[in-house]
Amino acid sequence: MSQTVANIFKAYDVRGIYPDELTPELAYRIGRAFVVYLQPRHVVVGRDMRVSSPTLASALIDGLLDQGADVTDVGLISTDGLYFAVGKFGFDGGIMVTASHNPPEYNGFKLCRSEARALSMDEGIGEIRDLVLANQFPDPERRGALHQRDVLADFATHVLSLIDRTVIRPMKIAVDAGNGMGGRIAPAVLGQLPIEIVPLYFELDGRFPNHVPNPLEPENIRDLQRAIVEHGADLGIAFDGDADRMFILDEHGQFVGGDIITALVAKTLLRKHPGSRIVYNLICSRAVRETIEREGGVPIRSRVGHSFIKALMREHDAIFGGEHSGHFYFRDNWYADSGIIAALTVLELLSSEGVSVSEAVKPIDRYFRSGEINIEARDMPAVLRALEQHFADGEIDHLDGLTVNYPDWWFNVRPSNTQPLLRINVEAITPELLRQKTDEVLAVARDAA
Repeated sequence: MSQTVANIFKAYDVRGIYPDELTPELAYRIGRAFVVYLQPRHVVVGRDMRVSSPTLASALIDGLLDQGADVTDVGLISTDGLYFAVGKFGFDGGIMVTASHNPPEYNGFKLCRSEARALSMDEGIGEIRDLVLANQFPDPERRGALHQRDVLADFATHVLSLIDRTVIRPMKIAVDAGNGMGGRIAPAVLGQLPIEIVPLYFELDGRFPNHVPNPLEPENIRDLQRAIVEHGADLGIAFDGDADRMFILDEHGQFVGGDIITALVAKTLLRKHPGSRIVYNLICSRAVRETIEREGGVPIRSRVGHSFIKALMREHDAIFGGEHSGHFYFRDNWYADSGIIAALTVLELLSSEGVSVSEAVKPIDRYFRSGEINIEARDMPAVLRALEQHFADGEIDHLDGLTVNYPDWWFNVRPSNTQPLLRINVEAITPELLRQKTDEVLAVARDAA
């Protein structure tokens, strides 16, 4: 039992199948452990639309209260809305009940301290796990008080304040919420702009009757692609389940990767804040660094993972950070990620330049990418050694796994944090070179695996 419990505590959140792995009793204990670890006076709790979220939120809140913390329950909200509430209203910590893009049987918790600083296994989640397993909690002096608050209108006001609303031109945008929290967030924010929304699956339904809210899987954006073409939309926006991540599709229904969105957002922000620093993770396209430099910014390369990006952003006072995975972090949003802020920033760029998405992307995205390829490896160090030896004539670095750079192509191989997998990304200047070098990298890796 203790091993099953321990397994739900991940690198960046708590996540498991309800009720087999994640139970109301565990949610209650996590609430108590959160208070013991963080010693907060006042915690804010939000939840997504999953069928199990009300039950788990109730048990979690009971644990927080019983351990002596006051709680403000903000109800149904996106994860970036929860982070906003922590930062804006000065709470000592926050917990979002969500399993993000996972299938409906999953649920979990995203945890943060004051100023929306996310907890991770290295900072907080490991200690909370140990307290949950021990199940020995000190008696508090008092039981906490429970408050209710709706923060959606405040959140919408905040995100809209980060762009120049006056430049936004009339547009038609197809939005696929995947029956997730984007169905609540998008109307509240985009509805205040001269935008006609073509809504797909805005009904909050944690059973996900249409598709799992994971825009990175091609089958989950097909309906959005059709809607863009059928309605003559200027672009499409796809949210994940808790609406902290988002992806853009152009006017032809073509998917725009998170790294290219990072470049578009960086371009916009650097024109407002010349010379600023921008953080990006090392498996983003070279186009990101090139765009930042071309716009007069300072690119800062990071390991993959929000804890590394946020730490670098704070260290260097970076205005923005982006990942290929659709996470976008903003200094003026307490360094927390927000899909809707990224979407608004791209709309601002399209409006101010008077261009379509494909026109905005074309001069930036000059490369061809493999996408992330996962291979099983029993001896990961042996694979990395074999690759480094085979490609010894390239420019090598070990910031995160192994990266080898050549003038016309590059690749990165890094171990998964959670599975016995190696994650491989390759980029090249032509499709032919991409195919050739991807096959070569995979052949060497599989021989050594």
